[in-house]
Amino acid sequence: MSGMRTILTSTALLSVAGLGYGMWSIIAPGEERRKAIIKNLPESNPVRMEETRKRNALLMETLKEAAETNENIARRFGGSK
Repeated sequence: MSGMRTILTSTALLSVAGLGYGMWSIIAPGEERRKAIIKNLPESNPVRMEETRKRNALLMETLKEAAETNENIARRFGGSK
């Protein structure tokens, strides 16, 4: 009885794993679709990447300034009143 239960449990687990893998392979994009997705990412455009770097540098500079002062910097830029 215990051997039969082990075989049935193992078969059920393998079936579920196989079903999951099969569903994943159906849903996952193909190689052409993956290349198209990568091509359209913002990181692939050099101009956009440079804008992002500049924006991040300004943000980090603002955060550094805010960390070094006790003043509420949000009020300086028109925060809620």
